Amino acid sequence: MRMIGLIGGMSWESSAEYYRILNQGIRARCGPTASARCILWSFNFAEIEDLQHRGDWAGLERLMVDAAKRLETGGAEVLLICTNTMHRMADAVQSAVGVPLLHIADATADDVKAAGFNKVGLLGTVFTMEQDFYKGRLAQRHGLEVITPGAADRETVHRIIYEELVAGLVLTASREAYRAVIARLVEDGAEAIILGCTEIMLLVQPEDSAVPLFDTTALHANAAISMAIAE
Repeated sequence: MRMIGLIGGMSWESSAEYYRILNQGIRARCGPTASARCILWSFNFAEIEDLQHRGDWAGLERLMVDAAKRLETGGAEVLLICTNTMHRMADAVQSAVGVPLLHIADATADDVKAAGFNKVGLLGTVFTMEQDFYKGRLAQRHGLEVITPGAADRETVHRIIYEELVAGLVLTASREAYRAVIARLVEDGAEAIILGCTEIMLLVQPEDSAVPLFDTTALHANAAISMAIAE
């Protein structure tokens, strides 16, 4: 079994879900006493969030590359960035190490295409919804048509992530707000919805959407399991 290196803590709420999914998945595939071989580099998200909102992407890239190198030195044989937003520097991270980085957008797109969908709605931080590093990869590498919410809805989705979900707050009013955003994406033609922030799965469930939801946290972790146990 390959050693999985997790770049996490962004936030730890979703990193804990990665750890749970990895271990439950390994148990299901390898036997009742089996668990995942993994190591975790966990950031203080307050520092990451500050750099994100100041737009210091160069500083963030240095931190991510340093974490990846430390995990590789520690024995990681495959790397995961346990957040969608920080895949903005995925190419730089991959270039800095000699082990494969499993990209969250690729793992997600593979499942979306296998399910037969082409036009998807994307929810996430404003960085993920507005910048091209994520939706551009879905479109250019995987041929998906990606739509995002309107400006006011993007702000609502982002605010709930940073003010509530990363702090472990799951509020009924916020679930209703997300339901409304999803409904508007469906009205705009979305055949499925990508939960493109690893915390959104804490709030939104399949019954909150009229179309299928693709949980990037679970898809990323399960793809890592397959890679870890592949012959």
